[in-house]
Amino acid sequence: MRIFLLIFIIFTSLYAKKGNYSVIIHQPFDAALFDITENYDRTISAIGFSNQNKQSSNPAQSYSSAFDYLDSIAATHGTQIHILKVDNAAKILLSKAAKLSRFNKGIALVKTPDNGYFVGGYTLDGELLLAKLSANGNVVYATTFGTKNYDRLNNLVPLSDGGVLAVGFSFTSRDTRDDMFTSGLGVSDIFLTRFSKNGQLLWSKKYGTKYDDEGIDAAEAPDGSIVVVSTISYEKNKDVTLMRITENGNRIWLKKYSSKNLIVPKKIIRLKDGNFLLSLVEYNALQQEHIRLIKFDLYKNLLIDRNIFTTYPSGLNDIKEFSDGSIMGVGYVKDTFNTDGLAMLLDSNLAMLRQEHYGDDNYDNFHALAILHNSQVAVAGEHTDKHSQETNMWIVKLNKDATMAQISLSSQSFYEKLCNLFAIEIKNHQLNIKKDITIELIDPKLYFEVGVYKLTPYQKEFLETFTKKLVPFLYKHKELVKTFAINGHTSSEWDHQNFTDSYLNNEQLSMKHSYSVFEKMFRSLDLQNQKWFSKVVVGSAYSSSKKQSFNDSTEDKKRSRRVNFQLLLY
Repeated sequence: MRIFLLIFIIFTSLYAKKGNYSVIIHQPFDAALFDITENYDRTISAIGFSNQNKQSSNPAQSYSSAFDYLDSIAATHGTQIHILKVDNAAKILLSKAAKLSRFNKGIALVKTPDNGYFVGGYTLDGELLLAKLSANGNVVYATTFGTKNYDRLNNLVPLSDGGVLAVGFSFTSRDTRDDMFTSGLGVSDIFLTRFSKNGQLLWSKKYGTKYDDEGIDAAEAPDGSIVVVSTISYEKNKDVTLMRITENGNRIWLKKYSSKNLIVPKKIIRLKDGNFLLSLVEYNALQQEHIRLIKFDLYKNLLIDRNIFTTYPSGLNDIKEFSDGSIMGVGYVKDTFNTDGLAMLLDSNLAMLRQEHYGDDNYDNFHALAILHNSQVAVAGEHTDKHSQETNMWIVKLNKDATMAQISLSSQSFYEKLCNLFAIEIKNHQLNIKKDITIELIDPKLYFEVGVYKLTPYQKEFLETFTKKLVPFLYKHKELVKTFAINGHTSSEWDHQNFTDSYLNNEQLSMKHSYSVFEKMFRSLDLQNQKWFSKVVVGSAYSSSKKQSFNDSTEDKKRSRRVNFQLLLY
């Protein structure tokens, strides 16, 4: 397994400084992250749990009853929901435990339109939990729900109306007074609860058989119906059940997948073509895991059923679809003595294109992923340090090809590195870089003459050197670059023309300024950089609308006939 392993992890409790984007957050005792999302400001948030254990504020106080002591620490100590927020530079912006009155774990995170979060989880004494957190991680409200028995949440599914569906299971109630008990006589039953966008409980329902049933995950169809994946266990078998229900929870159809081997569903998603994809782990006769993927339509027709065999036992805990139809999955891969986080890229036909393993010589696992705006992937999981028994919260950022992404620069760092890159040109008064990352050409020999747009030999030489420095730098940090604008400008004069004709003629000339510079830059690049540069470059023409002036406010016509560059970052 070491042949695939990339061992480069930045251990930090504050932030990662350089290199690969891998952030490990150490807390006392076990901690882990189970879900992850991208925020509206392009930062990343993840949810999980940590243990908030600390000494009593009054250690000298004695208790005659163990119950009195436990009651004194119940609100502040123990396992609690933990939310993290990190930026592109891998700096931790927020790390906060919820500190609810009962011990609990957060396992699902859904972004809300008001920049907050729905968090799904469960209390350790067996109740289901829905919390609303603000953008800065404060608890807006938290509610427990479920039956009178032991319940467990497996996922919180976002719905098109802004609400969420809680998917899990409940131990069976034999009490006829439990009005939520409508079916199921096994040890456990599927338990579903729907909430509105305001957190109002709309309905809760149980589904099941005389055997043991457990709700795993769900995905909403375009028509508002919901496909639920669950398991049914009997004797030595565990089968997978797919159930389609209406938005009110009424069953439409049921389909069961049986196998002579044990199969365990992990995740279901709706694809962009309207069909569904189910990720499962299937065990062979030696009880070794391999990945199984099933694609089906809304009417339970099987479209693809593919087994993916790897050298080592592996499984995908989460899957997501890119805009081009390819699939990224994350999970685990393990041998006898070690488990690593697994990232796998598949094509639209579910054939494996690439896999990468990440971790140390101990236990590591990826639980969830989010595809980001720039096609990178944020991953949440748990990492165990070498020679340690405690798991830690872990956030990783990957490229689309499943390789480890590099830490992005902050806007300030980007500006500083750009200034260092062009230190000689700045010293020689050829260009100036402003903090908004506008690059101004200030060498008089780089301005255009009146009515001229063709480049001089000096301009060509400068632009070739400039381009071969700038574009590889931008490509290295391409996940941060949104747009590179080449802005053409002119002075206001145009002989014997009224304002309208003068402005329009200068508009055409300023566009030619922009294009001639762009053409020279583009021809100075190799093919790889050309292809990338073509995706971010734009040309703009401002005519004489942004002319330069002397200190007395009169127009500096020579400096006005110019091109400058504007970088827009994510």
